[in-house]
Amino acid sequence: MSSDKQTLTPLQTFRPPSAVHGTDADRALGRALVAAWQADGIFQISATPAQQAATERALAASHAFCARPLEEKAAHVSDLTYSGYVASGEEETAGERDGSEIFTVCPDIPADDPRVIEHWPCHGPAPWPSPDYARAMKDYMTTVGELGHRLLQLTALGLGLDDPDTFTRLTADGWHHMRVLRFPPADATSERGIGAHTDYGLLVIAAQDDVGGLYIRPPVPGEERGRNWLPEESMAGRYEHEEPWTYVTPVPAVFTVFPGDIMQFMTGGTLLSTPHKVRLATRERYTLAYFHEPSFNAVARPLSDPGSGEYIHYGTHFTSMFRRCYPLRVTTARMDREGGLKVLTRLREEALHTT
Repeated sequence: MSSDKQTLTPLQTFRPPSAVHGTDADRALGRALVAAWQADGIFQISATPAQQAATERALAASHAFCARPLEEKAAHVSDLTYSGYVASGEEETAGERDGSEIFTVCPDIPADDPRVIEHWPCHGPAPWPSPDYARAMKDYMTTVGELGHRLLQLTALGLGLDDPDTFTRLTADGWHHMRVLRFPPADATSERGIGAHTDYGLLVIAAQDDVGGLYIRPPVPGEERGRNWLPEESMAGRYEHEEPWTYVTPVPAVFTVFPGDIMQFMTGGTLLSTPHKVRLATRERYTLAYFHEPSFNAVARPLSDPGSGEYIHYGTHFTSMFRRCYPLRVTTARMDREGGLKVLTRLREEALHTT
């Protein structure tokens, strides 16, 4: 079994305003959020009663779905989009199988949408298991999406930027998506939930039940953090067995928030993407990991030197990450068969010429 120490560092908890106007109070809060990320790699946001109700409905829907027979769950997979069911052990981190059982929720795009007809990669209807499940997850994503918008505005102000919409301009019509996860209880052979990794996007907002199992790695002075958006510098598995790791103690009615790879890229490492991993507990565990993202055709550039020629085209980045995770999935096979990567190349070239 794991020798991870449970470093019980109390996380800083904040209450954002209902709207961000660029006031002195907004700037002060933004600086506090940035400082918390730089010190701890993570902070908490107190959930409002409405946000907590949406969280509980989504977790209840996840419980109900995961209780269904495997054959029924496995039928909810799409060959157009990476939305859908992922069985325990199907996903790997650094070559080792993860224990998580997942339903991925990507943007739910109708089959008659022009982007689907033109074979845009990753675009298509979500293979929902039921209308109730779809409603619970969409309501939750709308709720945390509004929070993500405000947190990005506060982050911009906290970084000293004049424009609070520096990030949210990218996330208009964002490719927001979510991983709805169940972790089985640990057994005598494994307590691996998910191996150490960083998340590929801009901002991560997560909610967990009372079981616990999440560990994050805070910024370590002098420690190199790879540029995970480059294949040769993947963070998968890095530092997994090296301290320090902070155990994220479950707290009722909070969201945990941390930066992803695109935030690290855009800020030049002022804000680092937070490595994290999950260890299985004695009971099954449920969690919701929401990713507040740029639009599919957005181009992210370094804030300090946007003319440097460095960029991340979000659609290319997202597609590459999911193809890396699921090389044998029917979605990947259909993308190859229909020339989806050629379409993606055209989209990227068009985006670079218009931004």
